Amino acid sequence: MALRPLFVTPIYEASLTTDRSFENFNAEIFDACQMLAAEDAAGRAWCREHGYGGYTSYASLDDLPQRVSAFSDLKSRLDRHAKSFAQALHFDLGRGRLKLDSLWVNVLKPGAAHSGHIHPHSVISGTYYVEVPDGASALKIEDPRLPLMMAAPPRAADAPEEAQPFVYLQPQAGTLYMWESWLRHEVPANRAKTPRVSVSFNYGWR
Repeated sequence: MALRPLFVTPIYEASLTTDRSFENFNAEIFDACQMLAAEDAAGRAWCREHGYGGYTSYASLDDLPQRVSAFSDLKSRLDRHAKSFAQALHFDLGRGRLKLDSLWVNVLKPGAAHSGHIHPHSVISGTYYVEVPDGASALKIEDPRLPLMMAAPPRAADAPEEAQPFVYLQPQAGTLYMWESWLRHEVPANRAKTPRVSVSFNYGWR
């Protein structure tokens, strides 16, 4: 008897902590996130209107790499990792390439969460973690087959990670996760006493 694991759902994980001058780089990103949270009135208004617990630039600013040099530096690093992930996924991009379409800041205050969602019209999505205090939320990944399982029994509590219906990825400052954009994911309630700060992004095929 043999089992053939087919149609895998890979998650790309890397750490930027080994990059040269990481501490200065990450501190600049953190300061830029704090600056936006304080000065982006349109973003704060959107958060209030939509019940976002904290601050996000998702709906208000679409030019962060051009606006702040720290985000331009981050984009350069993300581009390298996105290229590596695309190769690992065996993408045939033809004459096109993966291009960073959007990048936004998330400052999730204590007690706040971000419900399950996907990123339509993108190929690769991900998050870079800037500040992850003790007790901060993990990234919850959902088995994409769940809507099709119908009458399937639950998985045993001690099932291996690849057989679980949900997997919780616990980042640290400097962690980078990437996944294919159709993968449903969420951020459970932030149990830390201070905000969890991250930068999320999408890549399209152009």
